[in-house]
Amino acid sequence: MQLHQLKPKHKLKTKKRIGRGGKKGTYSGRGMKGQRSRAGRRFEPIIRGLIKRYPKLRGYKFKPKVKNQNSEIVILNLDILEKKFNSGERITPKVLLEKKIISTIKGKLPKVKILAEGKLTKALIIENCQFSKQAKEKIEKAGGNIK
Repeated sequence: MQLHQLKPKHKLKTKKRIGRGGKKGTYSGRGMKGQRSRAGRRFEPIIRGLIKRYPKLRGYKFKPKVKNQNSEIVILNLDILEKKFNSGERITPKVLLEKKIISTIKGKLPKVKILAEGKLTKALIIENCQFSKQAKEKIEKAGGNIK
């Protein structure tokens, strides 16, 4: 059996249309007074009552989302640089992207921050990157340059 072969088990029940002539006279089965007897009656939606009870405050309520500055910074440790690069090599965010150590964020080249975790024995030339104090000390101790 497939979807196009399915048929309903019961016939659809037709809605009773009240107040249009015929044998249902005067109040047409709606009773006397009240909201249910009126033409075009509609009950108030529940959410409306909640909105009415909610305290209204002055001023514009929506603040712009503050960009998280750390979301566009990629963090690398010294041990990764030790494994992936030879001594004397120049390290920039572009080179890191080419070697697929980092990837773009929203199509842009991210900022790179180097932290001091791990050992560094190779003299590396590092440009356009941010550092922690300990990482800077370790790089200079190994004979590397920071530009």
